[in-house]
Amino acid sequence: MNLKQKYFIDSHKGITPLFILGLIFYFNQWNNMVALIYFSLHGTYGLLWITKSFIFPDKQWESSTSLLYGFFIWIGLSLYWISPYLITADIQFLPIISNPPKIYYSLCVCMYIIGIFLHFTSDMQKYIYLKIKPGNLITDYMFSKIRNTNYLGEFFIYLGFSLLACDWLPLLALFLFIIFIWIPNMAKKDRSLSKYPEFESYKKKTNKFFPFIY
Repeated sequence: MNLKQKYFIDSHKGITPLFILGLIFYFNQWNNMVALIYFSLHGTYGLLWITKSFIFPDKQWESSTSLLYGFFIWIGLSLYWISPYLITADIQFLPIISNPPKIYYSLCVCMYIIGIFLHFTSDMQKYIYLKIKPGNLITDYMFSKIRNTNYLGEFFIYLGFSLLACDWLPLLALFLFIIFIWIPNMAKKDRSLSKYPEFESYKKKTNKFFPFIY
């Protein structure tokens, strides 16, 4: 059986809205506005990801994998379910803030919207560009200042999710992903792009992940 990483990622993204609905039902949180906002954000992200996977898939996730590593992917992605559990169970392990003002939740939604734009627009550009000009380095538009704009978008998406729980635990899960998955993947991408003669000059005028910082 030829298993691809995308099968495990897409299935997890697809079941996430159902999982969140199950939590809302189990804890009877139909009047919890934060829980419903979380469902709207993370639920739509899961559906958008699956749609993207069909229309403009990321080649990185097309690689084959073992069933064991596929389960590891599933378990890892389930760390993102900490936020909806804390919200619907109405508990805090490591509180960031108690009774935040409404503007706090508004900012979380803004982060999600910005993240969606950065993530999906950059992935679409990469997919189309490599279709039209295969074998060329992408250095313009969404990649003119940041070499991994898609990861920056995901950061804002998941930061919005995590902060809705008002707890440090989801943020810890996010930063574990950044340190052990995202940064190694970005380093791997840089090594791959180093085959292009113009990469060194491109690297000097861009940041790897976050504007003006890294």
